[in-house]
Amino acid sequence: MKIEWKYYDVVVIGSGGAGAQAALAASQEGCDVLVVSKDPLSSSDTKISEGLATVRKSGDENDTEEDLSNNLKMAGKDLPSKKLTDAFAKDSIKAYDRYRVNGLRPKINKENSGPQSLPLAMGGHNKNRSVGHESNGVAFAHTNWDTIINRLNIDYLEDSWFLEIVTEDINANGTKKKYVTGGVVYDASRGVLLVVKTFNIVIASGGLSTLYFPKTDTMRGNTGDSYALALRAGAELLDMEQIQFLPFCLTSPPSYEGLLVGEPSSASFLGVLKDNKGKIILDGVYLRTRAECSSAIMRAVEAGRGSPNGGAYLDLTPNKNKPLSGPYFMKYIQSVMPSAYDNAKQALGKEAANIEVAWEVRPSAHYSMGGVRVNENCESIIESFDGNALNSIEGLYAAGQAMGGLFGANRLGSTSLAELSVFGYRAGKAAAQNLEKEKNIKVNNEKFNEILKRVTELLGRKGKYSSYALKLELQKESWEKIGPVRTKGRIDSMLISISKIEEKFKNVSISNYSIWNQSLIEHEELRNMLLVAKSIATAALEREKSLGGHVRLDSKSSSFLNAPYSTVIKFINKKELKIKRIRRDRTKITTLILYKYKEYSKLFRAKLFRHLPSGIQDRRLEKKYKNIMNESENIQEVIAGGEKAAKSNSMGF
Repeated sequence: MKIEWKYYDVVVIGSGGAGAQAALAASQEGCDVLVVSKDPLSSSDTKISEGLATVRKSGDENDTEEDLSNNLKMAGKDLPSKKLTDAFAKDSIKAYDRYRVNGLRPKINKENSGPQSLPLAMGGHNKNRSVGHESNGVAFAHTNWDTIINRLNIDYLEDSWFLEIVTEDINANGTKKKYVTGGVVYDASRGVLLVVKTFNIVIASGGLSTLYFPKTDTMRGNTGDSYALALRAGAELLDMEQIQFLPFCLTSPPSYEGLLVGEPSSASFLGVLKDNKGKIILDGVYLRTRAECSSAIMRAVEAGRGSPNGGAYLDLTPNKNKPLSGPYFMKYIQSVMPSAYDNAKQALGKEAANIEVAWEVRPSAHYSMGGVRVNENCESIIESFDGNALNSIEGLYAAGQAMGGLFGANRLGSTSLAELSVFGYRAGKAAAQNLEKEKNIKVNNEKFNEILKRVTELLGRKGKYSSYALKLELQKESWEKIGPVRTKGRIDSMLISISKIEEKFKNVSISNYSIWNQSLIEHEELRNMLLVAKSIATAALEREKSLGGHVRLDSKSSSFLNAPYSTVIKFINKKELKIKRIRRDRTKITTLILYKYKEYSKLFRAKLFRHLPSGIQDRRLEKKYKNIMNESENIQEVIAGGEKAAKSNSMGF
């Protein structure tokens, strides 16, 4: 296979929202930047998202940085780093404005000329701050694409797999540190191995949800590359057991399996979850987090009360069956998340689209809330496992789903697209500013040659198994044993399954050609997936109680009064995973109690409301919908799509 050598100031792995923003920031500082993407440029989870972004103050002028930061931290069960939540809250507005400068067009609030937020707060938010967009995630993808291609000092590679990050322990200025020195890329379209020398790499290559395919709503390229690359480079991973499963996704038909049909807020005031006997397993759905809804569904399945395809029923019909407020609800469900509603309409049929029957739904793997341990500028943080002081891998950064420490045990709805801009930009800027530190560093080629030898020797290897078949086996095992519900027995069994697949992996067959060698690609992706699956299982064993996206059926849930901790994983000598806990700062008890009191009060009021006479419910709901949609008395305007800017920030009664 042909080998080429290149040098860049900054290399970005991934071309989605975080990658595009990192490339933008570094290029603005005058750096020569390379973006490496295995999918077509900007064809990431950003592109297929609902296009909702968290923008502080978009729905409430009194929405402070402290409000947003605390909301993120407490929703994440105190696992998030306050430095990261503070950074998110501080940059939320200007990060969104960067999207707009590069072409994003939101609906405008005529009262303050700012972006128009949705009428209802998204899942877990304590204020209304989620901004929607026509064309959904495609609008962001086009913006990211323009951001990359319009800058002359950004080069990009599509259809290219980043195989390994190279680091070295180097004495620089009298101090021994671990430095990034480059990496090796497989350019599949040209059949070339590219050695890229650089002192700055930003990992922004997405999540791991393909580990659970087909039960995922994400891009199929999410094979955990971010985490495996970081681990092998010597970085640490945080909270890998915390995976967000969207609760309301399709179970069938096969071509639609895993796709999103709604959020908790989509259930509106009267939507409930029911089991196969019609018994309510969760009410007040619109006030719940994604984790709570997913847990309720899967616990019913485990108890033998699940739907035919291993889910439950999202019953929205009580919202529809009201003469006054029903038409308002129908307009709401069609407009709040249009692409999700379209999924339901196309997959489930006319009756479901008209909300005449309940929808069969099941959780689907979505967002990894764990990831590379970084500081607020996205620089990799490491420490020895004997308790020595914090250090870093010089020149290694992570953003987007690659980054851990921001969301902890639960991610609030609509935060991901804002996060990409906040931390992608911070990562790129930090990488650019790091250039001055490395003028006197000399790098040898030994480690690069070792990687080149490993890859080239794979070509033409004869074996008993195919990586693709082993990938399918791993995906099935992952859903059943480290999916939305877990037990110690299942996790232990998963580790055994991984070991067996690893043995087979040593005996896979790989074709002997260079251009678009699919068997080589499958081999490298499976290599990453195996390491990530082991990381999830290891972290899941360490967290013995249920918390957020980690549901243990064999233990109680962790109390909000328990001392919070994060799990930290490190790869020792590229052979063994080590894990430990690090203490997290707990929110003041009085604040937590008040937070829980407000949460329970809302749920209690919602439960009472559900038991009011239907006529009283209907009149109150009509008033509430008019308020949140700012509609006139003429219901025909609602049906015709004449809704205006929303003014209400609450769904409380």
